[in-house]
This record gives sequence, structure tokens and C-alpha cells, in this order.
Amino acid sequence: MAHGSPKCHPSLLHNSTYMDHLKLLKELIAIPGPPGQEKLVRETLASHLDKIGLKHETDAKGNLLVNLGNSDRPKIVVTAHMDEIAMIVRRIEPDARLSVGPLGGLFPWKIGEGPVHVLTAEGALDGILSFGSIHTLDPASTVRKADSISVDWDMVSVITGLSSKELTAKGVRPGTRVVVHPSRRDLSHIGPLVAGFFLDDRADLVSWLLALKQLKGTKASVLFAATTSEEVGGEGAKYILQRLRPDVCIALELGPAVEDAPVALSDQPTVWATDSYASMSSEDGELLETLGKELGMKLQFQALSRGGSDASSAAAQGLCARPITLGLAMANTHGFEIMHPNAMEELARLTVALVQRIG
Repeated sequence: MAHGSPKCHPSLLHNSTYMDHLKLLKELIAIPGPPGQEKLVRETLASHLDKIGLKHETDAKGNLLVNLGNSDRPKIVVTAHMDEIAMIVRRIEPDARLSVGPLGGLFPWKIGEGPVHVLTAEGALDGILSFGSIHTLDPASTVRKADSISVDWDMVSVITGLSSKELTAKGVRPGTRVVVHPSRRDLSHIGPLVAGFFLDDRADLVSWLLALKQLKGTKASVLFAATTSEEVGGEGAKYILQRLRPDVCIALELGPAVEDAPVALSDQPTVWATDSYASMSSEDGELLETLGKELGMKLQFQALSRGGSDASSAAAQGLCARPITLGLAMANTHGFEIMHPNAMEELARLTVALVQRIG
């Protein structure tokens, strides 16, 4: 496999392993999983763990746990989060429009007008995320407000075509989750790259599963956790880590392609040297550099000015001693994200080597 280059050899398109990874990614991004409502994602991951032959359990927070070392206090916890950025209903307006706000770092202009699903206990309702019409000079309209200020959530609504009474009868209320519609949950291929919503963190869940498969039978003291509610403060990971207090938390994440911490959209993993919450130790940075050389990887280190992971947000509260965040190089983060498909396997390879070296 070529390293450090976004080029994808045509023969990979006929490689069954490569296609299986993409098939799994497509399966995962098709499933809605807003913070606090990750059940469908968890059930899908559990079915894949069953196929691998790995025992698993779900804790009270909804985290999916695989304890490879069968230790009551594992030395290492490896996380990838199941939730996606989404919307939450704030209120039903008198005209039956739904006022919505963000769950996690979602901006309305990142998804734009288009179909959404309103997730109720009775099933999903179709809706359209709406900014209103442009043919007006009314200063109260969204389009005129947008002339001078950024589009924010108070300018956005969801139209379902139902009355307020019908919405209430179907269980829509403040707190109901709203997600991107299934018609928009697919992969696009652009040259050697793939793009789609929610590669953060569904692509990392692919790496998480690949690493688990390779580490099956390991004697390392390690717990793998597919976590809940990462996008709203790392709640799931903190619930685990406050009890276990592991030495090391390895979070599998995105590696954002940003101007002040640039990365190439290649298959080479990224490493967060620092972010908004915590900094990785210099010793762990040196360890990763050594592992990268041994594996033939050119790791992409980043000093992020904004962002956080399960590992770093937990470390900031003293819930783990050594935060390590490994990522998939990704553009358009928290939107229609773009990455190199080979990066999932390379991230898994690095994760396995790191766990084996530390554990």
C-alpha cells in the first residue's frame, strides 16, 4: 500500500477487503445516531462484533464495550463515538413549523435546505429544513437578515406539512431529535477520495472494528468502547473513564484539514499534539513517531486551535493520565466530509501497534 499519497490504485476497486470496508462505511453512515439516541448504530456494531466472535456489553449510558483483556481496570481504553451532529426540537411554532437547534457543532449552512427525518417513538417523519424564500425586502426575513449577519439557528425551521395537533399526536415535542434524511446518507466518490455526511465518526468505527478483529485474543489490558454523546461533551467516554481511570485513552477521530494545522487528504493517520482541552505528552509523541517509522507511515501531527476528543476532554477532568487522539485526515469537517478510503485501514494498523506496544 502506498503511504503519504492520496492516489488510489485502480486494482483496489477490485480488492474484496477494500470493498468490504466501503460497504461497512456505507452501512454505518446510513443509520441515524444523534446524541442520546444511538441505539440503531450500537445494534449494527454489535451484530458485527458477533460475527467476529467478540463478547460485548452495553452500559447504562449506552456505550458498547468490548473488554479484550478481561481486566476490571484496563490500562488502555480505545474509543470511537457512535453519535453524529444533529438537531433537536426546541418548540412547535403556532404555524406548525418546528424550531430547532444544534446537537453538537452543527451549523445550518453546513447542511443547507433539504430533507430531514424527525425521529419520534412512532417512527421517522419527513421534513424539510427551511430558510424561507428570497423574494422579499422585508427586514424580518431570513434572506435580508443574512445580508448583514451570519445565518444562525433562529433563522431555521423544519416544515413537515402536518398541523401542530398532528405533530403532538405523533409524539413530536421539545427534545425530539432531527437528523439528515436517508436520501442524503450515501457515499460520493471523487477521484481517489470518498465523501459523505458523518464520516466523523462512522469511518473511525470501521477502524475500531478492524483493530478489534486484529487484536482478538490479545493479552493486552485494553477496553474498546463505542461511545455515546461525544458531540455534546464526550459524555459517554467520561461515564466510562470516571469509573476506570485508565492510564491511556486512545480516541479515534477526524484529522481536520484546516489552515492553521494543515494535513494532506492521504491515507496517513493524523495525531493531535494538542487541542482545546489537553495536550499529548511529549513521550507519547515520540512513541508514535517511532511506531510510524516501524510501520512505514508518515504520521501527520497537528496542533489544533479548536476541537476536542473523548480522550482530551476526559484528560482535562483528570479521568485518564495519557490522552492520545489519532485521526483520519478529513476536509469539510462537520459537513459533507471528504477523506481517503484507505485511511481507515491505516488508522486501524496504527491503533493495533500502539495498543500492543503500550499494553
